[in-house]
Amino acid sequence: MKKLLGCLLLAAATTTAFAQGSTNSPYSQYGFGEMAPEGVGFNRAMNGLGVGFHRGNQVNPLNPASYASVDSLTMLFDMGLSGQITNFNENGVKQNAKSGSFDYVLGAFRAWKNVGVTFGVLPLTNVGYNYSSSAFLADAQTTVGETHKGEGGLHELFLGAGWRIAKPLSVGVNVGYLWGGYERRVVTASNSSINSLSKVYSADVNNYTLGFGIQYDQKIGKEDLLTVGLTYDLGHSLKADAECLIISTNSSITKADTSRYVCPDALELPHSFGAGFSYTHGTTLMFGADVRTQRWGKVKSPEYSQGNYTLKSGQYKDNYKFTLGGEYCPRWNSRRFLDRIRYRIGAGYSTPYYYINGKDGPRQISLSAGFGIPIINGYNSRSMLNISAQWVNNTADGLIKENSFRLNIGLTFNEKWFAKWKVE
Repeated sequence: MKKLLGCLLLAAATTTAFAQGSTNSPYSQYGFGEMAPEGVGFNRAMNGLGVGFHRGNQVNPLNPASYASVDSLTMLFDMGLSGQITNFNENGVKQNAKSGSFDYVLGAFRAWKNVGVTFGVLPLTNVGYNYSSSAFLADAQTTVGETHKGEGGLHELFLGAGWRIAKPLSVGVNVGYLWGGYERRVVTASNSSINSLSKVYSADVNNYTLGFGIQYDQKIGKEDLLTVGLTYDLGHSLKADAECLIISTNSSITKADTSRYVCPDALELPHSFGAGFSYTHGTTLMFGADVRTQRWGKVKSPEYSQGNYTLKSGQYKDNYKFTLGGEYCPRWNSRRFLDRIRYRIGAGYSTPYYYINGKDGPRQISLSAGFGIPIINGYNSRSMLNISAQWVNNTADGLIKENSFRLNIGLTFNEKWFAKWKVE
């Protein structure tokens, strides 16, 4: 157990270090930032499907009730990384940017009969952007330039358990430690570069997360299984203060005036709900659908205006995400290698959770496809390499259009740790 905790703490440090570069989107300057891709390797190949899915040889963090299905002889480790290329298009002007990150580390094992335990580190949000703009002020007959830069994000270190109460019914819970923060900087300067005004917005988060899940199985015939799942994540105050620094600089006299404003208890997580189903035909075919919503509409956000930094409502809105996905494996125990590969596809549509200048933020359409490739070694072939590609389009009326191509690589180590050897 000490070794497992040590690996987990190391994974937390590694994830934090790499996650800072996982987005280049200017939309990550709004709200809590850009929502991180959901799930692990096999989820992402199906575009984040997982609320109504469980399997003994996969870790599914999208519903803690699924942990009850972990095989009794199995110790699972799952880790993944991703890289992406994004094309930005604004009024016909195009630009490309690259980013990448080490995304997650998870582990799972059977603790007691009908009880599975999962632990790990997952990203929740990402902040990362750097761009400039300019405008001509007719009254002052001068050009003003603005530089926008931000970085940060939120991450979760969690421990979860799933319990199969009865053969068709499982429940689960995740308890997590949430940490991270952000720093957003806006620097305004005239073309003379003598006078500049900097606004620095920042916050640090150290709090908890709590989520629940339930899954119900309905057998249909000999080989078909219908699973329905529900999830709920608790919304609550993060007890984090938001800070705003206003720095006025005159380089000709080497002088800077700084004003500091603090908005206490400024950040809050929304209540989140999910529902989904999966339909499984033996070991060959699985497909399903999810719908999830985060109730951001009642969450307030800090805003600076005329010497005051206070909470303001109306900056966020409830968002929704719809996901379809499936997996096909011709024959998992075939001698033919291609028949043992798991072929996956998915599609999704989501609405924004924030407003930009009073208008809706970008809508998102995404498509994914990937493979689960069994890894053959000298003593088993249960471990799996999960590779998937995803196209993500973010579009908002009159704003920047983003097209991202993301490559996800995940590795699931599936080893027998708890078997007892018998000598005759």
